[in-house]
Amino acid sequence: MTSTTATSNPVSVASNTSAGAAGGSVINVSALVQQLVTATQVPQQNLITAQTQTVTTQISALGTLKGALSTFQASLSALDTPNAFNAETATSSNTAAFTATASSGAPIGSYSVTVSQLASAQQLLSNKFTGTGTTTVGTGTLQVSLGSKSFNVSITSSNETLAGIASAINTASGNPGVTATIIQGTDGAHLLLSSSQTGAANTIQVTETDGGSALSALTYDSGNTANYTQQSQAQDAQYSISGVSATSPSNTVTNALNGVTLSLLSTTAANTAATLNVSTNTTTIETNIGAFVTAYNTLAGQFSTLGSYDSTTGSAGPMMGNALLSSIQNGVKNALYSIVNTGSASYSSLASVGITSNNDGTLSLNQATLSTALSTNFSAVSQLFSGSNGVATNLNTQLTTALSAKGVIASNSTSLTNQSNALTKKSNDLQTQMDALTASLTRQYSTLNTLLSSLQSMSSYLTQAFATLPTVQNKSG
Repeated sequence: MTSTTATSNPVSVASNTSAGAAGGSVINVSALVQQLVTATQVPQQNLITAQTQTVTTQISALGTLKGALSTFQASLSALDTPNAFNAETATSSNTAAFTATASSGAPIGSYSVTVSQLASAQQLLSNKFTGTGTTTVGTGTLQVSLGSKSFNVSITSSNETLAGIASAINTASGNPGVTATIIQGTDGAHLLLSSSQTGAANTIQVTETDGGSALSALTYDSGNTANYTQQSQAQDAQYSISGVSATSPSNTVTNALNGVTLSLLSTTAANTAATLNVSTNTTTIETNIGAFVTAYNTLAGQFSTLGSYDSTTGSAGPMMGNALLSSIQNGVKNALYSIVNTGSASYSSLASVGITSNNDGTLSLNQATLSTALSTNFSAVSQLFSGSNGVATNLNTQLTTALSAKGVIASNSTSLTNQSNALTKKSNDLQTQMDALTASLTRQYSTLNTLLSSLQSMSSYLTQAFATLPTVQNKSG
C-alpha cells in the first residue's frame, strides 16, 4: 500500500482546545467553514480582482489619451482656418507722431499719415477769490455739465467755501469726468475745472439753478466766459490718411482703417507725412507653427508611453496592441505626411516648409526653412495648414470626431465602464454566494458536530459501563 502526503494546508476538523470544542463539540465549525469558503472564494476573487485591475488601467490610459488629444487639438486653433493666418502688424515711420497696432484682417499696405492737431480736453481757471480756499463763497445749487451730461451740486453752509465747493464737485453723483482743484496764488485762490474727456463736444458749463446769484462768480458757458480763463481748449484731433482728412474726439483712432488702431502723439511737420505700414506678422505665424510642432511631440510621447514595450524588462504600456490607439496614431500620421494641394509645387508638405520627422516619431522644425517659405509664398503655407484639405484642418476634423460624444473615445470609455460595473457586480454576487455557502456549511457541520458530540458522549458512557463489569477469568485444568 502506498501512502500519500498532502502538500496543501490541511483542513482542521477536530478542535484542539476546550474553547474550540465547547460543550463537548468535536469539530471547530467556525474555523472549518472559514477555510472551506476561503478555498472556494479566493481563486475566483483573485481572477475578478486581476480583471478589474486590467480594466481600471485601461480606463486610466484612455483618459490619458483623451487628455493628450484634447491638448494637441487646442494647438490647431491657431492654424486650422484661413483667418488664423490673418495676423497683421502695423508700424509707424514716425513714432513721435503716432504709433499703430493691427488686428486680424487689417488691410495690408503702406499709407501716408499726417497729424495736424491733437485732441485735447478743456480746462478752465476761475478768477481770483480773495483769501484762501477757506473763504466763504455762498450757498445755492450749481449744475455742472460736460458735453451732453450734467450733474447737480448742492452748496450749503457746510461746504460754502471754495475748497468745500471743489470737494462737492469731485464727489458728486453722476459726475462724468470734471475735476475741481484749488490753486493758491499770490493774488488769492482760484478754482481749476479740468475735463477728463477730450473732443470738441466735451465742453464744460456751470450754471446756478437755484434762482439766486450767490454762486454767480462760478458760472461759465459759451455766452458767459468772464469768470474763467480757458487754459486748454476742447478740440478734436485732425489727421489724414493717404490724403483723406478726418477728425476724432480722441487721440486713439480705431475707425479710420479696419483692424488698425492709431495712437496720435504729436503733430507732424508741415508738408511732411509719416508712413503707416501694415504687413503680415510672420513672427506670430512662426510662433504658432512652432507651438504646433511642440504640441505634436508631446502627443507622440504619450503615444509611445501608452503603446510601448520594453524587451529588457518585459513591461508593456497599458495600451500596447490596442486597436483604438493604433487607429488614432495612424490617422494623425497620415495627416502629417500628406501632400496638400496648395497651388504651389514647392510648398505642399510639412517637410517642404521645414517640418521633418525624427527616428523616434517626433518632429523637428527648421526655422530658416519656414521663414523662407513664409516670405516666398505665404499663401501656400497658409493653405498647407488651413486649406480645406490642410494638415491642421484634417487633424482638427479627425480629433473632433474621435473626441465627440459619439466618437471612438466615448464608445471605448462606455465599454470599459460597463466592464468595470460588471466586474463589481460579479464580485458582489460572489460575496453573496459565499455568504450563503458559509451559512449552509455552518448548518451542516453544526448538525454533524452535534451528532459526533452525542456519539462521543455515548462512547464515553459505554466505556465507563464496560469498565464496571466483573472480570471473567479462565480456569485452566
